[in-house]
Amino acid sequence: MLQNVEENSARVQGELEAEFQSLYSLLDELKEGMLMKIKQDRASRAYELQNQLAACTKALESSEELLETANHTLTASEADGFSQAAKQIKDSVTMAPAFRLSLKAKVTDNMSHLMVDFTQERRLLQNLRFLPVPSTPEILPSECLVADNGVTLVWQMPEGEDSKIHHYSIEHRKTNFPGPPRAKEEQPWMVIEGIQGTEYTLTGQRFDMKYMTFRVRACNKAVSGDFSEPVTLETPAFWFRLDAGSCHQNLRVEEGSAEWDAMGGKVQDVKSREKEGRGRGASPCNSPARCVQSPKRTPSPRGGRDRFTAESYTVLGDTLIDDGECYWEVRYDRDSKAFALGVTYRSLGKFDQLGKTSASWCLHLNNWLQVTFTAKHGNKARTLDVAVPERIGVYCNYQEGFLSFYNATNKQMLHTFRARFTQPLLPAFMVWCGSFTVYTGLQVPTCVRSLQKRNSTTSSSTASLT
Repeated sequence: MLQNVEENSARVQGELEAEFQSLYSLLDELKEGMLMKIKQDRASRAYELQNQLAACTKALESSEELLETANHTLTASEADGFSQAAKQIKDSVTMAPAFRLSLKAKVTDNMSHLMVDFTQERRLLQNLRFLPVPSTPEILPSECLVADNGVTLVWQMPEGEDSKIHHYSIEHRKTNFPGPPRAKEEQPWMVIEGIQGTEYTLTGQRFDMKYMTFRVRACNKAVSGDFSEPVTLETPAFWFRLDAGSCHQNLRVEEGSAEWDAMGGKVQDVKSREKEGRGRGASPCNSPARCVQSPKRTPSPRGGRDRFTAESYTVLGDTLIDDGECYWEVRYDRDSKAFALGVTYRSLGKFDQLGKTSASWCLHLNNWLQVTFTAKHGNKARTLDVAVPERIGVYCNYQEGFLSFYNATNKQMLHTFRARFTQPLLPAFMVWCGSFTVYTGLQVPTCVRSLQKRNSTTSSSTASLT
């Protein structure tokens, strides 16, 4: 640290010398400009004065001639000659160059004084100050807010701080540990620069970890201060992935999306035949069909014993819901012939379809032959007289027995189930000849929570379906 202080001190001294040298250069340039201006003004005013002196000399010469003519006239004895001479004198006086001497001179006595005022420059030089390193801000956890997939961070500077703050810089990263940041974290720091003011809202987040750690520092135009003490905020949200190990064989599933694949089942049959053929010593590529590559799938820890089959084109989430409230959203391909989303018990059978058993609740969209949008449970369906949104939000309150579906864009409620859940739930989805994408790690929107509280004392319009 001592070595760093010495190096920084030497660097600052060098910068100071450079700054003063630049000031000297500026003053020299200013001096040259002022000298040139003074010389130009002196030459211009001297030229004007010389012209005025020449005019005065000519006027005096004309006046002498006029006086001589007047003396000759006074000595004239003839009346006619005197009148004629007087008329000539009158014309000469009227047109005499001396008449111009009554006009205001272009160069006056006041204009002979030149002045240079350095008051403003001197004041600027005297006001030059070093910019000190800004003090360390302090984050106020009690005033910070985590809501609606955003984090509002509030901080303050020490009292009496006057270091010409230009902007603030925030660094944040996700973590699964509630305490102070660890030396080896999986997530890197993310940086936000150029923040004005002592409050900032980070929006549009997806919380795939339990906490977020923040730190902030102040910056002036020369240097940045130290980071504040890190503050870790809890970011409660429901995060899950699609369980590729339990999906129907005609679904190609990635982490958060699924697509119906008509060849999926045939590929599986081909692979089974290839395996049997290899057991009998047959070549795996005796026919073109045996060379078809199967879609990439995540290995199932259960060996596929819970895989859906037949017309149950279903895939489940990999995280149970057994407490509290949660929310997620789904965007589906509008050209899908059939699509459903909801929740189900783990006991849903391989051949069961969502909404056709007492163990599942869902909204079902049918685009095949005739478009219908229904709420299904226990093999009962109720047609919904609402427009089908492109993105649907799902709200589940396990303890209070609410399962609500919303238009994710304007948060209009589409339908609500009331039920007494007796087993943990899993997010459930079905798609036929189409695809969908799931957005998880989302918090329950404030407006949705308000609507649910408002409706918690009223009966569900679909009580007959639960």
